[in-house]
Amino acid sequence: MKKAMLISAAVLALAGCKAGDPQLGKDSIDKVLKAMTLEEKVHFVIGTGMAGASGESAVVGATKKIVPGAAGTTYPVERLGIPSIVLADGPAGLRIDPTREGDENTYYCTHFPIGTLLASTWNQELVENVGKAMGEEVHEYGADVYLAPALNIHRNPLNGRNFEYYSEDPVVAGKTAAAYVRGVQSNDVGTSIKHFAYNNQETNRTGNNAVISPRAQREIYLKGFEITVKESDPWTVMSSYNKINGTYTSQSKDLLTTVLRDEWGFKGLVMTDWYGGDNGAEQIAAGNDMLQPGTDLQYEQIMAALQDGSLSEAELDVCVRRCLELVARSPKARGYAYSNKPDLKAHAAVTRQSALEGMVLLENKGVLPLKDVKNVAVFGCTSFDFIAGGTGSGNVNRAYTVSLLDGLKNAGFNVNESDKEATLKHIADEAAAFKASLPDDGLSAFYPMPRPSEFVPAPARLAASAQANDVAIITFGRNSGEFFDRTSADFVLSAKERELLDKVTAAFHAKGKKVVVVLNIGGVIETASWKNVPDAVLLAWQAGQEGGNSVTDILTGAKSPSGKLPMTFPVNLMDAGSSANFPIDSETGVYFTNRREDVGQKDVDVTKYEEGIYVGYRWFDKKELPVSYPFGYGLSYTTFAYSAPAVANDGKTVTARVTVQNTGSVAGKEAVQLYVSAPAGTLDKPVKELKAYGKTKELAPGESQELTLTFPTSELASFDEEASAWKVDAGTYTFLFGASSRDIRCTATAEAAASETPAHRVLLMK
Repeated sequence: MKKAMLISAAVLALAGCKAGDPQLGKDSIDKVLKAMTLEEKVHFVIGTGMAGASGESAVVGATKKIVPGAAGTTYPVERLGIPSIVLADGPAGLRIDPTREGDENTYYCTHFPIGTLLASTWNQELVENVGKAMGEEVHEYGADVYLAPALNIHRNPLNGRNFEYYSEDPVVAGKTAAAYVRGVQSNDVGTSIKHFAYNNQETNRTGNNAVISPRAQREIYLKGFEITVKESDPWTVMSSYNKINGTYTSQSKDLLTTVLRDEWGFKGLVMTDWYGGDNGAEQIAAGNDMLQPGTDLQYEQIMAALQDGSLSEAELDVCVRRCLELVARSPKARGYAYSNKPDLKAHAAVTRQSALEGMVLLENKGVLPLKDVKNVAVFGCTSFDFIAGGTGSGNVNRAYTVSLLDGLKNAGFNVNESDKEATLKHIADEAAAFKASLPDDGLSAFYPMPRPSEFVPAPARLAASAQANDVAIITFGRNSGEFFDRTSADFVLSAKERELLDKVTAAFHAKGKKVVVVLNIGGVIETASWKNVPDAVLLAWQAGQEGGNSVTDILTGAKSPSGKLPMTFPVNLMDAGSSANFPIDSETGVYFTNRREDVGQKDVDVTKYEEGIYVGYRWFDKKELPVSYPFGYGLSYTTFAYSAPAVANDGKTVTARVTVQNTGSVAGKEAVQLYVSAPAGTLDKPVKELKAYGKTKELAPGESQELTLTFPTSELASFDEEASAWKVDAGTYTFLFGASSRDIRCTATAEAAASETPAHRVLLMK
């Protein structure tokens, strides 16, 4: 009945079109807003629904056919010249349908590297260039707002969505996201930075209550968003699913108005994540301007609140105005004639080259780069079935994926394919068995496909392979995807993976041959127990559709690796400070029915962030814990020396300089990290905190470059909860120039005066 009422209302609105009605784009937004009926306003702040979803709103016009496969559209009001604009998923590339009914053309998009790899480049210029390529596809395929980037903090290694996010550190997260936004929006399309905020686990993500201290919120979980808002001016922000201290983020005026707009100066629009929150009227009152994908219930809630006075039309008008401003600046409203023909060939080259700088060389006992190697044996299911990226909204419908096998062959290696057919059959058989085992519960389409157990060749075949080939490469893979957190079983090598590693290594070492492990993964895994078994370990991440070619470029030395870790690799999962308060299950996955039998309700309905600001390297430093690989770590095929450190503070800006020299024999780039150690003051402080970073150009052997790193002096402050203020303690600050958080190459000091900047007392514990 409600759908029929909505259709009727829209028909009447169209029938009532008058020649003198103001038109968006020709008349002022004030005039258009004044001309809208109350019903039109309420419809306008609600999306047009999602096909097949319960509670779907119905509108006149096939808005979902504008760009098939896009995530959502806005409500059109044709009599006022207000078009429906298109919102499309990211963040590793545009996600739309690759084929269309009755259309022989294809609409494939480029699958770029995942977020963890982009952050591992420590290169903001590179990330901005990747964003430009992404934005060109958004523009030319007719979308208006790209639902990316995602920049939540890597609080725990098992968060299922870490592959989309950037780092355990808010500076890396914020700077990477800001560069990404600048690149995408250079194409005159918008971005939606997400998920604002505290979306640090997938288990019960739509109902979980994150209990976080104001200091941890300000210094860790909000800081990256603040950097992105201030440095890149994103068109929109997407509120997250979860609650913060008892209130849904999409219904928190503290978060969406006081912090985001009043304190940070954000001028754009806030939209919900799809079906986020539980009260449309409260969302509008909080400053959540657009509700996506839109439901009948939200319309009813807003209208009821307007009628009973709990929501005023003036409050609604604030959100309507922001929606009008978004539509007015969109390509649709400007009449852009998109081509449906982005330059996919050029973008394939972008993704291949960008991936090179984000791959992290973890171990190398002289085997890489490969020299005097012609014959290569490959092992591991993922060598043949390379993982380009994650699933869910982060998936990209690309035309192809280059496997490691293909990449090696493209580079001219003779690759032993004797186990290819048996391995691929093994993969297919296990995939079919998994699908057959799924319950008919309506959620099966979202269940992540587990990686197959490894196929281990017989001893005789391994011996023959070691005899015939110059080197062995083993690829271990992990799927990534939203909806589910990873299990602790996924964190470690399986028994079959360890058996494959040990047997291949034994066979090849017996013949004096080397073994390289490639990690085709989206998040942190355990490495401490096995990393010394092979001769090299390359963390390739999930490098997009050209992944096999990119890995091969690193293995052969076409480029020296320069990626560094944007997170810590712990020795043990439970070493991470957050693991005491994270829904960890050793065996089974969690579906978004939100229950795990062995953990009950702990960290499912409520998650207490008891570690406070001590996330990632801050925790490991504070507790003096050993790690497998520290934050910021990464090897190269060359070496670098740091010298001439200098720091100056003029009270507004800290300016740090250091000279980096390539002291090795091949060209390479170096990512330099600037940490700060604060003097003793009124608050407990981390041992050190990252404040800035930069990357050299490609330095030839013997060449030097002076890097200049700057940040506002105000970033020396910590958040004092009692005073609700940012405080800089007076004293001597030590600035540490590091190749990683635990490889400090030189230091300098500078003085800072005391200062205090008040903040609103918001988001307090309940």
